[in-house]
Amino acid sequence: MAAPVPPFTHESAVQKVRLAEDGWNSRDPAKVALAYTVDTQWRNRAEFASGRDEVIAFLTRKWKKEQEYRLIKELWAFTGDRIAVRFAYEWHDDSGNWFRSYGNENWEFDAKGEMHHRYACINDLPIAESERKFHWPQGRRPDDHPGLSDLGL
Repeated sequence: MAAPVPPFTHESAVQKVRLAEDGWNSRDPAKVALAYTVDTQWRNRAEFASGRDEVIAFLTRKWKKEQEYRLIKELWAFTGDRIAVRFAYEWHDDSGNWFRSYGNENWEFDAKGEMHHRYACINDLPIAESERKFHWPQGRRPDDHPGLSDLGL
């Protein structure tokens, strides 16, 4: 099945969000970067990235720091060539401190379905390991694992 391209329908927007989640859960910076235009522009928290090479460097740093990373994304809204998502991910630092990071992203795509703008706002909540909700094996979230709304997040 071909990756969804604009203009998005509800079905294709949901598919695009799940493909993004799957890519990020792979924790493979080079693979993930292929979903973005070569000249993509990002704002992630207070960090800015321009182009795929900077995205790869950013993701490499991110996943070195955010260990045992597991992410769930959920469609919030869409129109034409834009999608808004909300997400949460769980991870721990090199000292074993666990966090759940909550955020929102705004995405804009080109005609080929590659993302050329990504704006992310994220907040980190320290949690006890016993408070974790994302327990699937590292990698793609199983289809039968609850989503954010199902988990009350």
